[in-house]
Amino acid sequence: MGTTQDYTIESLDTGLRLMRLFLTHDSLTVSEAAVRLSVGRSTAHRVLSTLEGRGFAIRDSSGRGYSPGPELVRLGRPAGFGTGVREQVGAVLDDAVRRTGETVQSAALIGDRIVVTDGRESPHPVRVVLEPGRTHPAHATSGGRMLLSRMTTEQVCALYPQERLDEDTPYPAGSRSALLDELAEIRACGYALSRGESAPGMNTVAVPLTGSSWRDRLALMACAPADRGDDAALVRRAEELRRSAALLSAAGRPPVPHGS
Repeated sequence: MGTTQDYTIESLDTGLRLMRLFLTHDSLTVSEAAVRLSVGRSTAHRVLSTLEGRGFAIRDSSGRGYSPGPELVRLGRPAGFGTGVREQVGAVLDDAVRRTGETVQSAALIGDRIVVTDGRESPHPVRVVLEPGRTHPAHATSGGRMLLSRMTTEQVCALYPQERLDEDTPYPAGSRSALLDELAEIRACGYALSRGESAPGMNTVAVPLTGSSWRDRLALMACAPADRGDDAALVRRAEELRRSAALLSAAGRPPVPHGS
């Protein structure tokens, strides 16, 4: 009986190895891919073009680099579910609920949706109820827009190929162009706000929590009833959430730098 190597399809093996590189690299040029895979530039270019054609890679605006595409982003378990990460994030959530007094959540991005990975409920009698595992449209939540802001414009457009966003979600801007403008503002200020979009009467704010690449990024959110969550209160909570997120530095897992 032949060995596994006898049955290897070389081009498929190269494509799979290239997809693995995207788990740890936000972007790759043809030359970088060729060096890391020990193949010729022409081979690297053909494989990248094939992945692009199937939605597993997208080309950046310069035309020289490639980033993970929407099909690759949808694959696999999102950040925040591993035991080690959950323990570290749990300490952040404990601190965040103490600082803000409101329900706090961590969230990861899966394609064009976010999933709540963990959280802590507010001690207030009237509070936002925690729903771990619940998913929401990313563009209609503060945590989702925070995570989308960490992506390139090309990646966001690949996730939202139509100019008109889903009319069934209550995102007030309603268009991809408006979403891209808001993501630019989020990158500049370092936090994202949501006012009753994911649920009527609930306002939220989100900041980056952790993650050096698209694969392991998380957002940290504080959620409050609207009467305790005007814009001024949300901005104050953004700073409190940043202080909580900084605890990951002490745990040896640096948070995403503000404004980077």
